[in-house]
Order: sequence, then C-alpha cells, then structure tokens
Amino acid sequence: MFELTPFFRNRHNALNVYDPFRDLDDMERAFFGERVHSFNTDIVDNGDSYSVVTDLPGFRKEDINIDIAGDTLTLTAERHSDYENKEKKNSYVRVERSYGSYTRTFDITGINADEISAKYDNGVLTLTLPKKAAKEPESRKLEIK
Repeated sequence: MFELTPFFRNRHNALNVYDPFRDLDDMERAFFGERVHSFNTDIVDNGDSYSVVTDLPGFRKEDINIDIAGDTLTLTAERHSDYENKEKKNSYVRVERSYGSYTRTFDITGINADEISAKYDNGVLTLTLPKKAAKEPESRKLEIK
C-alpha cells in the first residue's frame, strides 16, 4: 500500500535539459510543502503476539522513533542525504536514493503496550507486540432478597 518514493526523483539532470515534469514537481512542492513518505510493513500473528517487520534500509538506529500515545503506535524515521549539503550539492550528477521523513501509524488496541519491544538489525526493524490476555467473563452469584 505504501512505498518509499524518492523525494527528488529525476529532478537534477546532469545535462541541464528542460524537463516539464521537474516544473510540476517544483510546483507541487511549493503548494503542498514537503511530502511525508511511508514504508512497507509485514504484520504476522504469532498467536500470543504480533510481529511488525519493517524494512528501513540505510537508516541509523538513532534516526528511528517509536512513540506510543493511547492506543496508537507511531513509527517515524528520517534519512538525510549529502545532497542537502550546499557544498556537495553541485557535485551530484543524479539523485535517486530516497531521503526525507517517513511515518506509519498503527492501532494497538488489544496490545499490552508496556511490553512492546523493538529490534533493529541490518536495515530491518522488528517490533514485538504482545496481545492483552483475554479476560474471562466475571461470574458472580446474585443473592435474592
């Protein structure tokens, strides 16, 4: 459903040839501002927990944030590029690797939020979300007066 999309796809042509799509990209950027991207995620039901596996290649662990507010888990990651550095900007011939802000929000109703754990290894973030224990219906005997 969501995918990493290059922010400046084919925007900087080394030959400096007129590109009408570049003008459309610039107009869209001026009107809407910076785009927020998302990333692909697999969700696996393990019975007593869910595994949320997200590909985040090229991100540093310190650039990934996981926030929990109520029944919502928000995963945010930001990748920077040397292209943003004004001194290096003119040396680029082509920029295709994506960078910018990426975000994804999950409903964690029915999850034990205090026991969620995260592991980041080789560009893959794995969240383990333990399910809340099913409540047994309370039974009580009512006394007749």
